[in-house]
Amino acid sequence: MNQTIKRWSNGPFLTYLFLTIQTAVFLLAFLLPQLQLEFRGAMFGPLVVYNHEYWRFLTPIFIHYSLMHFAVNSVVLYFMGQQVEAIYGHTRFLFIYLLSGLAGNALSFAFNQMGVQSAGSSTSLFGLFGAFVILGIHFKNNLAIQAMVRQFALFVGMSLIFGFFDQSIDIFGHIGGFLGGALLGNIFGIPKNSRAYSIHVRIISGMIFAFLIVFCLFYGFKKYGML
Repeated sequence: MNQTIKRWSNGPFLTYLFLTIQTAVFLLAFLLPQLQLEFRGAMFGPLVVYNHEYWRFLTPIFIHYSLMHFAVNSVVLYFMGQQVEAIYGHTRFLFIYLLSGLAGNALSFAFNQMGVQSAGSSTSLFGLFGAFVILGIHFKNNLAIQAMVRQFALFVGMSLIFGFFDQSIDIFGHIGGFLGGALLGNIFGIPKNSRAYSIHVRIISGMIFAFLIVFCLFYGFKKYGML
């Protein structure tokens, strides 16, 4: 029993947890549509502003509108989540995943047209991409990291370009998630390699991340005439 617990604690259990949550939410939304989980949890500016439903900055991470939407994001999370969690560690991975999603939804709230409804784990997934890119900047001589960065950077570029031509994709959510992940990667660093990260860069990244969230909230509430 102790060996099993130790093996799970050393593995990517948070990646599996996030996969389990979004799978359960997708199944519940499909089997029990009367619960209206998609509408209740998606990013929807009017209800954030007028009903104070602030949980919508995080809950969209676990909601998907179609089987294809769910399947693609789940596959990406399965493969990339394991890599990021192994490199950054469980605690850092947890904060990067959730806070990147928050940043993506904040940018979506601020810059999407009023009344647009959006959801999906891609905000957090782009945050993982951003954290990978930061790894590549700090560890230029690590061939394994560079190979992974190129692999995922290609996916990021293709997704961003595709997003400009597909109106159903929340491009602002993707951009916000990517920026959030890159900044958070700088802020947290990786275990046992703190010297590779300048304290000044970490502080500046923290300030930029905080400014990004505050600015998006201010701009979003101002757009709805609340400020």
